[in-house]
Formats: sequence, structure tokens, C-alpha cells
Amino acid sequence: MGPSYSTNTNPQQAVRRIRLYFLLVVLALGVFWVRAFYLQIIRHDHYVQAARQDQLKEYEIPAARGIIRAHNGNDIVPIVLNQKLYTIYADPALIKDADKAAEMLADELGGSESDYKKKLTAKGTRYVVIAKKVEDSVRKAILNHKFPGIGAQEVTYRTYPNGSLAAQLLGFVNDEGAGVYGIEQALNDKLSGKAGQLKAVTDINGVPLAANSDNIRIAPVPGSDVVLTIDVAMQKRLELLLQQHVERSKSDRGSALILDPNTGAIKAMANWPTFDPNKYSEVEDPAVFNNGAVATPLEVGSSMKPLTAAAAIDLGVVRADTTYYDPAVWEIDGSKITNVEGGRTPGQRSIAELLDLSINTGAAWLLMQMSKPGGTDITKEGREKWYDYMVNRFRFGKATGIEQGYEAEGIVPHPNNGDARNLTYANTTFGQAMTATPLQMAAAYAAMLNGGTYYQPRLVDKIIAPDGTETAFEPKVLAENVVKPSTSEAMRPLLEYVVENHSIGSRFDQSVYSVGGKTGTAQVPGPDGRYKESDYNGTYVGFVGGDKPEYIISIVIYEPKIPGYAGSVAAQPLFADLAEMLIHNFGVSPRSR
Repeated sequence: MGPSYSTNTNPQQAVRRIRLYFLLVVLALGVFWVRAFYLQIIRHDHYVQAARQDQLKEYEIPAARGIIRAHNGNDIVPIVLNQKLYTIYADPALIKDADKAAEMLADELGGSESDYKKKLTAKGTRYVVIAKKVEDSVRKAILNHKFPGIGAQEVTYRTYPNGSLAAQLLGFVNDEGAGVYGIEQALNDKLSGKAGQLKAVTDINGVPLAANSDNIRIAPVPGSDVVLTIDVAMQKRLELLLQQHVERSKSDRGSALILDPNTGAIKAMANWPTFDPNKYSEVEDPAVFNNGAVATPLEVGSSMKPLTAAAAIDLGVVRADTTYYDPAVWEIDGSKITNVEGGRTPGQRSIAELLDLSINTGAAWLLMQMSKPGGTDITKEGREKWYDYMVNRFRFGKATGIEQGYEAEGIVPHPNNGDARNLTYANTTFGQAMTATPLQMAAAYAAMLNGGTYYQPRLVDKIIAPDGTETAFEPKVLAENVVKPSTSEAMRPLLEYVVENHSIGSRFDQSVYSVGGKTGTAQVPGPDGRYKESDYNGTYVGFVGGDKPEYIISIVIYEPKIPGYAGSVAAQPLFADLAEMLIHNFGVSPRSR
């Protein structure tokens, strides 16, 4: 017999199955209903907007970027402008004959027909950029062909009419419209304004209409204009002289700046090599974009010694006319500090000679006096006092807040951390084992020489809002009583003495103008952290004025390849040329007595 099958069905099981099927149907309908409610009610506006895209497409209208101006004598002149060009774009959904349209674009713009055809037939998009930075005459020629789906949008591009003038200071605007480096980056929010919205209604042929007043949904708000503190004529001269001296010194690069010590205003700031912001995309080494005067800290060498002397004088542990016995060598933490040339012989020295002969052991001796007057040891108390002057008064290790992208802070070692602390701090007195930027050195010298006020270095004179409202940037004090006024009075003749006793001294009549400063020659650390045997950076920081300092000049020439001490043979001659330039061409007041 074969198998038998039961044809009986349990009625309860059948009912349960029916109920289950009904529940599933109800759940499915519920899901569909919730989805329909979401699409038709909650997301209604969104999908209505999307449905209108054939006839109403929204595009951003870039805001006109603010103009950058600078002083030129008594005038204020634009140095960064905007240029109106056009972006040619296409809506692939409206292109009727891609072959003919591509042929037309190739004729008017140049380039490959096949490349244009790929863009014109792109899938999944209603907006394809065909070309950027198109001249108005070319735009008109393209639109005159009246190809459906091809339009033009006005775009404002940055232009730098003076080419490389103040390039690193200014920075540039990239293809996305963002400021990069310099003022363009630091003040991007002020300069960029607020974009608007374009309705971009198409005509009957699907050709987008121009951005006229009827076609603007939200008007753009232009950016604010900026007036800089720099003087164009001074900037041009500084750049030329810096280039000449970098090349004369057989160096690869250098930085220099001129600062008003009584307001903090930067009057000129330059780096070599430089670049043309109009052609930033052609630059092969992006390091050239950096403003080295602000962004590149280095061991400054003996240009630190006047600040060390000022601290010791200010503390009352020495006077400007103090003399001391210099042994020509100190042994500290198992290492020897020695001198070059003029300081190799032991003997009685003055503070003026310490600076003039650039005596390292003399600078270390000043730290010993901060530790204990009359002593020959470096103590915790001395290190902490010198640290206070370096960091809290001269503000090394702190960004100045100047309006620049990528400002560096530099490094000051902590007075009570690390091995060989006494040796480290002895080295800082003559500008090694710490780093600072040329800008920080200029600001510190300004505070040392102007009576003791540390003004924040600044590049902005005023900002002009789109409605014409002007906001002037007044001098901002970051620290007061950096040194006593009497310390400033003592330091100026000491630095004049240094100039008088060097090769540049004959170029200045100190009875008419006050000119002072100090060289620095610092070893260059290698990749392994050890100092290179024969590579040095040359620095110079000095001032020029009459009854008071009117300009501070700070210079660095990197690794010059000419014989002699880098500070003396590379940086010092540039300082002399700049000081003469300021006296003869930029209104330095002669002494009144």
C-alpha cells in the first residue's frame, strides 16, 4: 500500500494564518502610508523645489572681495583689486546637440572637442563647469550662439597689479575663493563678504538668463576694504635692497622688516625669494608662500645681547658704565663658553665693549649678575629673572597676534627644566638655545628703546565696511614697563657706540641722527639637532631716529657664503643701506640738540 495523506485541516490554524496575513497587509499599508506622509507632507517643500529644477536653478553669487590698500606717502592707493571674469557652465539635461555644442566651445575657448562633449553629456548632474576665468568678449561670443543649456556666470577674481610686491605679506586667494597665507588668510572673514543666491531662470529654449536684478534671489554683501600700515615706496625699496644683499651674500634667502617703535605699525616687510600672487599656481616650492619674517623662528645670535644688557641694567645689577673682569672663558655644566676675536684675551671690559666686541662670556656674566651681583655663578633665581624678561617682558615664545597666517611663537627653554640648565641659559644670553622671529626681535627692541612699552605689531591701519563706516586700528599695548625709561635712555647710546665702532659708522653723523644696532651670527642646527660646522645665519637689529627711535629694522640673511661673520658681512651692510634710505627719503627727524 502506498502512503496515505490526511485532508483534514485544523480550523484554528487556518484562522491564525488569516490573522497573520491580515496583520502583515496592515503593516505594509502602514509603512506605505507613513512614507507617503513623509514625502507629501514633511518633505513637500523639498520635493517641490526639486521638481522646479528644470526652470528654476539656484546658484551662489560670490560676493565681491574687499579691496586692500596701502599708504604711498600722503596718499592711500589700492594694491589688491578684483577683476570680473566669467565661468561658462552647462546643464547637460538641456543640451540638444552635444557634438555641435562641443565644436562651438572648442572654437571659442580652445581645447578638445571630446573633452567638452564628455562634460556636456555628463549624467546625474544639472550643472557642469566648462571653463573658468573667461573674458567678457569670449562670453558674449559663446552666448551669441544661443545653444540651449549653456550659460555664463560672472565671477570676481583677485588681481595683484603690483605683481610680487609684498607677496608673502598679502598672501593670495585660491580657486575656491578662500584667502591663503598673509593678510588674505588672516582677514578672510572681513574681506570675503557674504555670498548671494541667483534664481537663474531659463528662457523658452532652456538657456539660463543673465544675473540681472530680476534674477537675484538674495543679493551678495561685499567684503570690507582693508587699509594697511605699510608704505608702498618703502616696501619697494626694502624688497630691492633685500634681494641685492641676499644675492651679494651668496645666500638662498632672507627676510627684513621696518617697524614704527612708537605705534607697532609695520611700515615694510619683505622676503626673498618671492612670488607673483597672480601666478601662485605656477609656484613649484610652496615654502616661498611663507612670510619668513613672521613664520620662521631661528636662533638669533648676538643680536640678543643688547636685550640681556637691558635686563641687567633694568634690574639694577649693573649700570651702563659698569666695568668688569672678563676671563675670556667660562666653564658651565662641564662645557666651555668662549669668544671670537676681540674677546679672546682676558681683561677689564665695559658694557659698551661687551656689545661692541660681541663677547659671549660677557653676556653670560650678565646672567651671573642677575643671579647674584658680583658673583660668578648662575642660579635658579638668575635663570628665573632672565626668563621673566625674555617671556613676560620681551614676549619671546608668544605670538604677537599680527594679522598674518601661520605666525610662529618661537621657543624659550624653561628655567628649571632639563639637563645643563645653567649652560642652556648662558647660551640664551647670546641668542642660542632659544628661537625668535625677526618680527619678535623688532618688537622686543622697540620696547627696549621706546621707554618700555610693548606695542602689538600690526599691519592694519583701518577697515572700511561696505556702507563706508571706518574702523581705525589704534596702537595696542601688550605690555607696559617692559624696562624703565632710564634703561631705554641708557641703551640707545650703547647701541650708537656699536655702530660708530664698526665699518658702517662713517656713514652716519650721530650728532644729527641717532643710529644704533647689533649684529648676530648664529650657528645653524642640522637635521640631527647638532650644529653644522660651517653654516651660520646673519642677523641685525637696530634703530634710526633723532631725539627718539623712529624706525626699528630687523634683518636675517640665511647661511651666506661669503667670508666673515654672517651678521657683519651679510646683515650689517643691508642695515646701513636701509638706515640711509630712511634718513634721506622717509622723514627721519634730526636731533633737536
